[in-house]
Amino acid sequence: MSAFKSISASIIQGSAIGPASCVVNGFDLHTVSDGNDLLKYADNTYLIIPAVNVESRSTELSHITEWAKRNNLKLNLAKSHEIIFVDRKRKHKVPEPVEISLLQRVKVIKILGVTITNGLSVSPHVQWVIASCAQVLCVLRAHGLWDRALHDIYRSVVVAKLLYASSAWEGFAIATDRNKSQSFINKSKRNGYCSPDLPNFDNFCTSMMVDLFN
Repeated sequence: MSAFKSISASIIQGSAIGPASCVVNGFDLHTVSDGNDLLKYADNTYLIIPAVNVESRSTELSHITEWAKRNNLKLNLAKSHEIIFVDRKRKHKVPEPVEISLLQRVKVIKILGVTITNGLSVSPHVQWVIASCAQVLCVLRAHGLWDRALHDIYRSVVVAKLLYASSAWEGFAIATDRNKSQSFINKSKRNGYCSPDLPNFDNFCTSMMVDLFN
């Protein structure tokens, strides 16, 4: 048994009180301007600003920085990015606002494990997930797993990767994205990684959406 160590800051990862402490710690972090919104997930915070409030960006960023200082925290600007979502179908193009100093503007961002572009495309996410799943298959085959055991692990690992947060991004997927996902499943069936009666990609997504709303 180790000796006790005094901790005057931070939240111990994996502790029972951790989630509650995180909620209490971030409770007083709010936006400055009406219409803006903050989504807080532990140390991942997303500031959403509509076009009508575009001039409030610097003020909101300064407010978050000051809040962090008061709470013995530090806003990591190196890991902070700005993305401007645009409607590609609009005929009238709106000029983008001037970039904020020290804040990198990106066209692709990963939000809680889901990659999305500034045009609300999830094609990069689908490509990355399929590549990641292909690596998993190589590992499974290298371990000599076959038949039932292989099928069970495929469903619990590979299918879980394919469908991760699909209820959030599946609506943005175009036909090409869906076809790539289904082609991967079809190839897995041909090579014996999964059961031949495994549902198709669209059926999986529909089932997850139904479960979510139920």
